[in-house]
Amino acid sequence: MLDDKDIDALNQAPRSWNLILGRYREPATSRSVFEVLVTAIPFIGLWGLMWLALGIGYWLCLLLAIPTAGFLVRLFMIQHDCGHGAFFRRRATNDWLGRVIGVVTLTPYGFWRRAHATHHAAVGNLEHRGVGDIFTLTTTEYLALNPYSKLGYRLYRNPIVLFGFMPAYLFLLHQRLPFGFMRAGWQPWFSTMGTNAAIATLVVTMLWLVGIKSFLLVEGPVMLIAASIGVWFFYVQHQFEDTQWAHDGDWNVQEAALHGSSYYELPPPLAWFTGNIGVHHVHHLCSRVPFYRLPQVLIDHPALATVGRLTLVQSLHCAGLALWDENQGKLISFRELRRRRLNAATAPSHRHNISL
Repeated sequence: MLDDKDIDALNQAPRSWNLILGRYREPATSRSVFEVLVTAIPFIGLWGLMWLALGIGYWLCLLLAIPTAGFLVRLFMIQHDCGHGAFFRRRATNDWLGRVIGVVTLTPYGFWRRAHATHHAAVGNLEHRGVGDIFTLTTTEYLALNPYSKLGYRLYRNPIVLFGFMPAYLFLLHQRLPFGFMRAGWQPWFSTMGTNAAIATLVVTMLWLVGIKSFLLVEGPVMLIAASIGVWFFYVQHQFEDTQWAHDGDWNVQEAALHGSSYYELPPPLAWFTGNIGVHHVHHLCSRVPFYRLPQVLIDHPALATVGRLTLVQSLHCAGLALWDENQGKLISFRELRRRRLNAATAPSHRHNISL
């Protein structure tokens, strides 16, 4: 069992976490195959039930869209583990499974894997923001913006935009081109264009099988719900009040993984559908641990369950956080920044009244 002193000691010894978590890294092929089957088969079955439900009433189709989207999220979690080389022993097996799933999740596997690796390599580093993460400004940077730029950032960080419009844009439009890697050679282009061609083939096939209207009525809500869930989880994994950001000179990959990533403690069914990705600090400490082994890490090392812990209710507060306060070392909301500035503005007159 690790206590706080052990964790502090491990922060000073970067290789220690690799030694501790190394024994959880080896995937079990039979378990991985099982996880694929219990995710893909129900997803296909539920999608078919949604199509059949159109003849009964769209309300039933929409109800079925919720669990269907849950299985789509889980497919993405499998793709995510494939991108880390964590789901199967052979890289080729991981890569081909990831590419196939990427057609269903509308996520070009090779391009996403590269952007996500950048995220892991620089999480919490103020000098390397903007690739594979939710872009975050410091309070100083925000206050230095002109009014139009401030408005743009406020709109971007608005929960309705961030978890409503942004997921649809991200998965339907943004990932159709290798933004961020447009001049990084042919591989990002090959990944995105190859995935686009496969998506087009799948869509045309489904349109031929079920018709344009039926396909849109079924696939639309499933994709939108799954995309919003995915963006929310990615957000809350790093955008919580006591997260950690630092400049190059003070940044450490182990500390950023441990304290800049949350432990999102969820009810078992939600943890299952999201591939235990809530155990995110452990995932960042060792991304090669398959998602089905992450809970065992917490069982064997219970002190990790107290680091960056967020419950489902507590996580709702994170939606309003938007700015990194370097002075206090935490994320704050626009409202909190405004309150502080008002207090600072009135403080001199308050002291003057007292002296009188």
